[in-house]
Amino acid sequence: MPGADDKSTQPERPSRRRVDEVFGDVLPETTSDEREPEPRTPDSDSWYLENRPPHHDR
Repeated sequence: MPGADDKSTQPERPSRRRVDEVFGDVLPETTSDEREPEPRTPDSDSWYLENRPPHHDR
């Protein structure tokens, strides 16, 4: 019976849950362009430091 041998020779495919337990959640549910931007605090200088022009590094 070829049908019985075919099933026993193929390795069992692991469930998605088991794969996630071993490797973790590799990809997020949404990408960064699908999410709302994080609000910035007005007293923070991080925006100014991130957007500083290159000629200000001298």
